[in-house]
Amino acid sequence: MNQRFQNKVIVITGGANGIGKAAATKFKEEGAHVIIWDYNEAQCQQTAAELNIDFNVVDIRNAVDVQYCTDHVLKKFSTIDVLINNAGITRDASLQKMSHQQWQDVIDVNLTGVFNCTKAISSVMIGNKSGKIISTSSIVALYGNFGQTNYVASKSGVIGMTKVWARELGKYNINVNAVAPGFIETDMLNTIPEHLLKQVMEKVPLKRIGKPDDIANAYLFLASEEAGFINGITLSVDGGMVS
Repeated sequence: MNQRFQNKVIVITGGANGIGKAAATKFKEEGAHVIIWDYNEAQCQQTAAELNIDFNVVDIRNAVDVQYCTDHVLKKFSTIDVLINNAGITRDASLQKMSHQQWQDVIDVNLTGVFNCTKAISSVMIGNKSGKIISTSSIVALYGNFGQTNYVASKSGVIGMTKVWARELGKYNINVNAVAPGFIETDMLNTIPEHLLKQVMEKVPLKRIGKPDDIANAYLFLASEEAGFINGITLSVDGGMVS
């Protein structure tokens, strides 16, 4: 098997299930030392044991917690080569029904969490003059979505931060990119009624819902040497919904 990431150290936030777990599986198969960061301790332990990888229980909203876990990874592996900012939550409601807490919860995880993790780990990469940072946005950041003011704002912010960091960190040989998933088979999608899912599939030129592996494969590509001259982009992985 071609192991493009032999002995590379990969941190994946939200790595205990869904897309994050699929990514952890693929990076592990390609020879990487994978560390998953997740808030759910039970799921974190279960996934880490299943894949034989490392984990930290992390509240990415808390910069002190993120720095502590970054230091913990460095003590064991001495470096961090790739950061996948995959963690995210939804708290959907229309504008007039959305509470301030719903707004803040999503911004804290999806936007501030990405900032905290990137700030801590990019410092390591700057010292190494090498690194790959991939953050998860969403196709709804590109065209909006009813009832998701908070989520769309956070995922649009991820695209903006990606563009800024690509400019700031490029001189250190650090590539910063984003992936914008379409509708993917995850727990988040299970909240959508079946008749609405059928309507969604009709809008997808490939006529199917995406799988976690579809996004994980995009992470692998952007983290690879083959993507070494790609910087500051948002890659839509959505079956053709946004073109």
